[in-house]
Amino acid sequence: MSLTVSTNSYFPLGMGNPYPEFAWKLDSNPSNHGVQTAYEIQVSIAPDFEHMSLVWNEGKIKSAEQFGITYNGDPLESRTQYYWRVRVWDSSDSPSKWSKIATFETGIMDPNLWTAKWISAKPLFDPKQDKVLYFHKFITASSAVVNGRAYVSALGWYRLFINDVDITGPCLVPRWTPTDHTLEYQTYDISQHFHVGRNRITIVVGDGRYRGRLGVATRRCVYGDSLAAFAQFHLQLEGIGELVSTTNESWVVSEGPIQRSDPRDGEVVDLRVNSSESSLVNSFPVRMITPPAAKIIAEEVPRVQEVDRLVPIDIKRTPSGKQLIDFGQNFAGVARIRLSGPAGTKVKLEFSEIVGLNGELDLKYVFMGFPGSLEQKDEIILSGKETWFQPFFTIHGFRYVTVDGLPATLGPTDIQGIVLSSKLPTAGTFECSNPQLEKLWKNVFWSLLSNFVDTPTDCPTRERSGWTDDIQIFGPAATHLVASQEYLRRYLSNVEYEQFDDGTIPPVIPSETSKFSGSNTLSRARTSVGWGDVSVMLPWTLYRYYGDKAVLEKQYDSMRLWVDQMELRARTKRSWKGMVSSVYGDHILDTGFHWGEWLRPDEGVMSIILTVLLPPSAVVATAYYANSTRILSEISAIIGKKEDSLRYQAAFTKIRSAWQAAFVQIRKDGIRIGSDKQDDYVRALEFDLLLPEHRPKAVDRLVQLIEKENYHLATGFLSTPMLLPALTANGRPDVAFKLLLQKTCPSWLYQIERGATTIWETWPGYDKRGNASASHNHYAFGSIITWLHEGIAGISPLEPGYRVILIKPTIGGGITHAKASLETPFGLAISSWKIINSGDGEKVDLTITIPIGASAVVHHGTDITEGVPAGTHFYTWRLK
Repeated sequence: MSLTVSTNSYFPLGMGNPYPEFAWKLDSNPSNHGVQTAYEIQVSIAPDFEHMSLVWNEGKIKSAEQFGITYNGDPLESRTQYYWRVRVWDSSDSPSKWSKIATFETGIMDPNLWTAKWISAKPLFDPKQDKVLYFHKFITASSAVVNGRAYVSALGWYRLFINDVDITGPCLVPRWTPTDHTLEYQTYDISQHFHVGRNRITIVVGDGRYRGRLGVATRRCVYGDSLAAFAQFHLQLEGIGELVSTTNESWVVSEGPIQRSDPRDGEVVDLRVNSSESSLVNSFPVRMITPPAAKIIAEEVPRVQEVDRLVPIDIKRTPSGKQLIDFGQNFAGVARIRLSGPAGTKVKLEFSEIVGLNGELDLKYVFMGFPGSLEQKDEIILSGKETWFQPFFTIHGFRYVTVDGLPATLGPTDIQGIVLSSKLPTAGTFECSNPQLEKLWKNVFWSLLSNFVDTPTDCPTRERSGWTDDIQIFGPAATHLVASQEYLRRYLSNVEYEQFDDGTIPPVIPSETSKFSGSNTLSRARTSVGWGDVSVMLPWTLYRYYGDKAVLEKQYDSMRLWVDQMELRARTKRSWKGMVSSVYGDHILDTGFHWGEWLRPDEGVMSIILTVLLPPSAVVATAYYANSTRILSEISAIIGKKEDSLRYQAAFTKIRSAWQAAFVQIRKDGIRIGSDKQDDYVRALEFDLLLPEHRPKAVDRLVQLIEKENYHLATGFLSTPMLLPALTANGRPDVAFKLLLQKTCPSWLYQIERGATTIWETWPGYDKRGNASASHNHYAFGSIITWLHEGIAGISPLEPGYRVILIKPTIGGGITHAKASLETPFGLAISSWKIINSGDGEKVDLTITIPIGASAVVHHGTDITEGVPAGTHFYTWRLK
């Protein structure tokens, strides 16, 4: 069995939950006795599990659950190592052997155990500038360190060094949270990094998300203007006992090689400055600052760190003489470069996704015609010694780098692309006979890597913001790519905090203005359906794909606030007053601001401006109001809130009736919905807004609109993820395949034809003159890969968490074979099919693997087999 404990699968050190959740996966060994009918968990402070060392053992529990098992003993203690194991019983009531022992160690959970102080610099370091601070301290170990832990945080991104060894490594920590509410700390095992005698500790702090430029407005100092460090070191000394050392008045602060840093603009580094020497010669006493109001918590998801390393595919000169490096892949990260030249030589690296038509880096394309220019650059002053350089506190979105001022000509071994992302385990794979679809899948994966950083962002170049709509629509796709449950849980915690008391949710999370500042009025005014619905739809995604009932309970109040504020806004009549009966008018949401469908293929810059200025689209807004109300009714029932469930179900019925009365016209030639766009019909079908007898007409009209566009999609951000599923579920997979395989714009494969290595923000990606436009690394339209997995390969959850797996491959599009795998909460599920040409026609061979603990319903041809048990199974049927 493989065992996991909450976030402990990522962090064996420093877990911060006193009531963690346990999970396990059963392997295929017969000794596990087949299906689980009961389990027993033991948690102990010693590996022998003797009675006196047990802290939790409830005995045999009759249950088939294998995940989401919440610890129910006394609260776990801080800074303690725990051991745990599990055994299970099968249908014959025979127990398995105990699993292998797993361990985890808690961090500092009791706030009273913190003795560290927040240290900053005196005003001689102008906070309006972006100076990087170097904090220093010597710690003397009078005997060997048997065990050592460091607990570190900062206002800004930081690196911890012990005796000049980089303990943090190339990570961007702490993670971006609303720093006026929550701040993460990291735990490090420092046992091997101390020696007997004096040990020099350095904590380097740069702007990070705390003080760096954020969002479209590029504001600095959103959360504060003083960088600070916070650290506590626990050293177990041989023969002596514990030594505790913390950040306090005894530390000093200095400048160092990094002169300036910004998470989006880059770094300025003077390699002539020696940080070790400056700590001794040019240091000043630190300044104690008032502790931030934020609660300090242990990190909950993997750090943003190096996940891959790329080498150039081409190096050449631009017309202006700069060295131009092409890594062949768009990504988020930094460059690592070998530098040499006379002391004082200034070298500048600039980064972009695009090389313009003039052969130089294009730094303006991403602003879509609006004023602006990318400032992604690193500037280095050489020391005269050959060295490898890699920045600490920045991250760029790029494929291309120009190097200017370097005397040496770079070779392919002199520069590398360091890919930075949250280090989440890969969850799924996809392959098929169409290489362009395989390339599409890879492009989506690269866009995920680029944007799953310290918060899920829209793009790694322009605003780099946590737009709520992007992750709302991409959440299901993410579950097919990486283990994203804890990552998305963390994001939802931020959503819950940033939500206002009236239920509105800013469109960007974390908000780029302090919640308690007057400047957040804009965020309040710009809440929108489709965006704020992340509070309901993303927890629902986690429940469907991970069986995560706990997140429904945790986020329930946030969901209710969001839906209830939509109800209140719907009752505030505006344009619909008098146009439909008063019975329906109270349920039409046409007040406030809404972004609408967003970025349909025919929408340019002027459409974006009009979206902000014109009244909202009530057909879109009311549909989302209905959908979130329906989902909330289901969630209420799942977590045992029956009265709420009935109330929201009744509300959904009224909203749906109002939507039908206001926006649906039944005519002799069929049906018309809203403004008669493709997305109007997609929402109607996927949100269950139509009477049963009207659904076929809506499907027919949707197909007519697609045919009118010569089998091109005309949907935007919100509805594109639902387009192919809506067609497939309603009997038109043939049209779905035509859209998927379309190679002219707008389409997914058009981007592949144009050489894309990630997903673009807009369908064309370039203007009519051939200039790039908008972000070229935006995962929103990459939500299509959900259909590659669930449609073509045919793996989807029929019951939450894949307890029952639906295997329903969709054959078509000239694809002759397809295979997808997914690491479900129960284990690896696989669906693989291929078309075989036999003497009497074509047939399909389907091979599936179902993990222990799950079962499947399998659609093979026109037949359906239910109750398929764990194991590998084979099916064959003839194609018509």
